[in-house]
Amino acid sequence: MSDNKIIKAIKDKSKDLEVEMSFFDHIEVLRWHLIRACIAILIFTSLAFYYYDFLFDKIIMGPMRPDFWTYRMLCKLGDYLNRPGFCVKEIQGKIINTEMAGQFTLQINSALIVGVTLGFPYLLWEIWRFIKPALHDNERKAASGFVLYASLLFILGILFGYFIIAPESISFLAGYKISDIIENTFTIDSYLSSVATLTLATGVVFQLPILVYILSTLGILTPQFMRSGRRYAIVAILIIAAVITPTPDMMTMAIVSLPLFVLYEVGIVVAGSVERRKLKKHNEVMKTGN
Repeated sequence: MSDNKIIKAIKDKSKDLEVEMSFFDHIEVLRWHLIRACIAILIFTSLAFYYYDFLFDKIIMGPMRPDFWTYRMLCKLGDYLNRPGFCVKEIQGKIINTEMAGQFTLQINSALIVGVTLGFPYLLWEIWRFIKPALHDNERKAASGFVLYASLLFILGILFGYFIIAPESISFLAGYKISDIIENTFTIDSYLSSVATLTLATGVVFQLPILVYILSTLGILTPQFMRSGRRYAIVAILIIAAVITPTPDMMTMAIVSLPLFVLYEVGIVVAGSVERRKLKKHNEVMKTGN
């Protein structure tokens, strides 16, 4: 009897060791996926650091120049609508450096931000490669476009944040004064932080349809719930737009809110598609059972 207990204990211990080894094997696989993603980000960061003159003058400092694409389009729109107030002819305010190593730190930080932004799609692809073997064939087929759609939405969000939200916010905040005796001077760190935050935050917000897809697949979210909660979503979107755009200008908030409304409606379509797929699968199972 005691021999049987010993044998059973040995078998249970071996199973525990197999599970433990399997867990650490997965950690090792994940580690290599993350290492490859970090190498890709490091390569993009190095390229950004090497071509920093173009990166700084044309990209980072773009929203501070009156000839920036957004300001030129606003001038054309103002001429078309006979609203000269739309045209931005000068960006007030002065950017300064207040630290000994401030400009060197700026070059490293901005190059790293660009490297992470450009390497984000590859990071998603490595995560997908790690998750893919654990999925069933139907789940793998349903989520096959995850990296593509998430990357496209992220890029669209980045472009929208950089060309719409960032310049609108900078032109407003740089020229906002409560007294003529106060001169607007900004540190380069504050400027870079504002541009990066506004741009990257918009890229993350544009992942809303992906989030809806995941929650719908898990059964947490339904299209009926999203339709019934549309009025609350409108309020939430307006709050998000107010947070993303630190300007009280209603036009800027409207410009920011519009794509978020569109993304919410797209989310309803995505949730409906997931629900129809689940219903179809359920009907096939029921027919097979009969």
